[in-house]
Amino acid sequence: MEDWKRQASLAIIGGGIMGVCLAFHLARRGARDVILLEKDLLAQASTGLCAGGVRQQFSHPSNIKLSQETVRLFERFADEFGQEINFRQVGYLFLAQREETWEEFLSSVEIQRKLNVPVEVLSPEEIKERWPYLEVNDIRGGTFCAEDGYADPYLVAMAFAQRARELGVKIFEKTKVVGIRIERGKVKGIETSRGAIEVSKVVDVAGPWAGEVARMAGLELPVLPFRRQVFVTAAFDSIPHPVPMIIDMDIYFYFRGDPPGLLMGMSDRSEPSSFNTNVDWNFLEKVIEKAIHRAPLLEKARILRGWGGLYEITPDENPIIGAIPEVEGFFCAIGFSGHGFQHGPSVGRVLSELILEGKTDFDLSPFAYDRFQKKREGGEKKAV
Repeated sequence: MEDWKRQASLAIIGGGIMGVCLAFHLARRGARDVILLEKDLLAQASTGLCAGGVRQQFSHPSNIKLSQETVRLFERFADEFGQEINFRQVGYLFLAQREETWEEFLSSVEIQRKLNVPVEVLSPEEIKERWPYLEVNDIRGGTFCAEDGYADPYLVAMAFAQRARELGVKIFEKTKVVGIRIERGKVKGIETSRGAIEVSKVVDVAGPWAGEVARMAGLELPVLPFRRQVFVTAAFDSIPHPVPMIIDMDIYFYFRGDPPGLLMGMSDRSEPSSFNTNVDWNFLEKVIEKAIHRAPLLEKARILRGWGGLYEITPDENPIIGAIPEVEGFFCAIGFSGHGFQHGPSVGRVLSELILEGKTDFDLSPFAYDRFQKKREGGEKKAV
């Protein structure tokens, strides 16, 4: 256990991928006296329970650029961090059933190609030829990027945390933040389950709990937690590996390889916001129904286990990143709507620049917290 600190220059609230990446980048840029506070254990909540997807097929240029930086890092991760993270570039295959969805795909491809994403546009016949186990009679087409894939979220987070510690960051697990002290519109300190800490800057990277942390500072930020459920099959060789991440956009169903079996999940868009992470085995029936429709061979698969996790979702399914002017010294990187793992490494770098230098070369305007009041359009269209 690290020695307790009563004073720090900056406190990071949240020990998921966003928190540990930010801690690393701050320390690497020379920040001193940085602490990270996690109410449970590092990477045990949303990060550790996510599917680990990494893709460049977004509709918004800023999201594409964030993912591109992460892909390049993951390709050389073992060399830089000395840790294998099981990065598997098996590709992402998006499928469109509705004409409207297909048109959005084509529009997104134009943006992706301008940013040099090696994306392919495929007809149903081409999809069937490559992945013969898929049912394609009801789809308009799909897009595929072979560079996309998945990695182990826990291993990635632990590598960043270890390097942050080596650079001097103090990490306190099992330490819950219960209050943020504000005086004359400025951050002055935080209250925790272990005692008070004097600090002039705090960063809210609390994932699904980000809204609760913001309210401690008197802020109402539009981010809410929603349950998502994932299921894994027993060993299954009827579908040959590697299996790409296959996303049926119009029904929010996805599956990918998870050797020796498969991993699958689906979002229930009608479920209200909550912190519920229990598995709903009745919902599994709906998942299986969609799975068998898209890949009939999955009827033979046996579900081995399942778990629930949480997405942190904003109204336009884009994050809120940066300083919150109403409270001097309060920063956040929240509301990633299922994309936090893949964007954590790049957002950590960008946000560290903003905090330490007051500016960054990366355009954060699409992620400004006040965009909702301005009714700005142009959010992310692919938010599985």
